[in-house]
Amino acid sequence: MERVLIVGAGLTGSLCAALLRRALPQRPLQLVVWEKARGTGGRMSTSRSPYDPRCTADLGAQYITREPEYAKKHQSVYEELLSHGVLKPLTATIEGMAIKEGVENFVTPQGISSIAKHYLSESDAEILFEHHVTRICLKDGKWEVCNNTGFLDRFDIVILTIPVPQILQLQGDIANIINRSQRQQLESVSYSSRYALGLFYEAGTQIDVPWAAQYISSNPCIRFISIDNKKRNIESPDIGPSVVVHTSVSFGIEHLEWNIEKVQQLILEHLRDIIPIVPEPASVKCQRWRYSQVTKAFLGCPGQITLHTQPFLVCGGDGFIHSNFDGCIESAISIVEALKSSL
Repeated sequence: MERVLIVGAGLTGSLCAALLRRALPQRPLQLVVWEKARGTGGRMSTSRSPYDPRCTADLGAQYITREPEYAKKHQSVYEELLSHGVLKPLTATIEGMAIKEGVENFVTPQGISSIAKHYLSESDAEILFEHHVTRICLKDGKWEVCNNTGFLDRFDIVILTIPVPQILQLQGDIANIINRSQRQQLESVSYSSRYALGLFYEAGTQIDVPWAAQYISSNPCIRFISIDNKKRNIESPDIGPSVVVHTSVSFGIEHLEWNIEKVQQLILEHLRDIIPIVPEPASVKCQRWRYSQVTKAFLGCPGQITLHTQPFLVCGGDGFIHSNFDGCIESAISIVEALKSSL
């Protein structure tokens, strides 16, 4: 049985696992996913209140936008997620949202990470959290992969879906396998940075604003605010509300290396300038997104690049195409097609 390691349990990695399982149903594959975080989703992560796990907040992607050019191409993907209740049309009021003809927006009632969870469930993959890959070496025709605790395992196929700068940080034979041209192109990939804040409240707390979410243009720190349960249309008297705050990219870059507690306090001060009546939360989580969105993708936006064929080693993710839901779908499809053609 061939062993396949997918590094990263975000959208590209999870969809890749599901597509591989569906594309090669007769081929005995053992799919394994290593994720450095404690949960699925990557930059499509959902956080929970430490006091009530039903009170959740999407600290990464806020909603899914389907552009007209992908409506038909990815129709089956959207239909599957809608039929399983993972996606629902966005109906809440989002002030300041750019309205474009033919564009549709969707929310995730169970949190944005439910998309990755759905695909991982479909894939029947073994998922190992807090496995941060540090080294990849070629040993006896297989890939020997090591994590930050020193744990080693061997695989026939490795698929990397982590941000490009993290690929370039990997040690071992992979550093020599990446040729000069590939390295130059990988080094040219760039990302924006920002912070996200999740505020969790007790049941019965009222946040009296007339919108579910709002884009902010007049504040040097905050770019977006969401009453997250209201945005996802899951308000309940038994579950406390949650508020999500995203900073601007300029604020994120300027404060990227700051102490995260100081950044949290600064964001809260700006939030109170915008919403003076915001209640005191039961708990707060501050998330630093060092690699938030791709600002410059890999040359030609191929969706994936194959670094080695025997054994197979491939890189994919939004860094190889563009930073949105459909980009990750395109990348996962291209990874699977490349793998199928090499088998």
